[in-house]
Amino acid sequence: MTLTRRQVADLLAGSGVHPSRALGQNFLADPNTARRIARLAGLDAADRVVEIGAGVGCLTLALAETGASVTAIEVDRRLVPLLRRVVGGAAVEVVEGDATTLDWTGLLEGGGRWVLVANLPYNVATPLVADLLDSVAAVDRMLVMVQREVGERLAAGPGAPAYGAVSVKVAYWAEAHVVGRVPPTVFLPRPKVESVLVSIRRRGAPAVDPLSVSAGQLFSLVRAGFAQRRKMLRRCLSGLVSDEVWASAGVDPQARAEDLAVGDWGRLAAAVADAQTASAGPDDLPPRRPLPLHQP
Repeated sequence: MTLTRRQVADLLAGSGVHPSRALGQNFLADPNTARRIARLAGLDAADRVVEIGAGVGCLTLALAETGASVTAIEVDRRLVPLLRRVVGGAAVEVVEGDATTLDWTGLLEGGGRWVLVANLPYNVATPLVADLLDSVAAVDRMLVMVQREVGERLAAGPGAPAYGAVSVKVAYWAEAHVVGRVPPTVFLPRPKVESVLVSIRRRGAPAVDPLSVSAGQLFSLVRAGFAQRRKMLRRCLSGLVSDEVWASAGVDPQARAEDLAVGDWGRLAAAVADAQTASAGPDDLPPRRPLPLHQP
């Protein structure tokens, strides 16, 4: 059984804990929404789930109800003893830690695939999802609850107003869809923004073959293109992409960054990399560097 709004309020009051603005704390306090999230995550007893930002455990209990094994991460040391008391007896391991600095390899050791479920605050949602896709292959799929504008950006396709560099990053690694809306009334305290649920399923292989162009080269070009998204790509990428490269890649230089799907960016980046290789001697080629984290 998960927690009602009154129970969440009583738990916080009894522990003397006030929600932290600095941590972006808006606690889920609605059993129906918690169970809806668990259902949309498609969980069963065979799954291993990692939850970020467990808070007082409203969603944690709903995840445990599915029979899945749950690892609940909470950064606020004031809440950890309370969370452990709430989930006591359930198949839940509580970990105190910051999801942005955790040793994810150590946490998810043992092989196999994990499902990530999280109620993410605005200030960490985008870099955290990007970092997990980049570097934590054990997380096979995610269901994240985020501010509506953030969720639309994660799942946007070419031509959509929300489409940007992070949309290309997500599409490179995964398929993402907004699968539901969450009203402010189910949180305590009530936020001033709408939230959405985004389902992210990792692809079997990246959308662009890493042998044709590295992720670092690809996203360096993507960031340059979106830096001046209202301008034509010919101007945004002046000095990076020659007329011959545009033609070789089959990409219209008069297009804007928001017009290109991840495959288009892949062809363009591969053509740039090929041109650089052709014009440089072996000693002139720069080493390929991994994509820096925290950058979409």
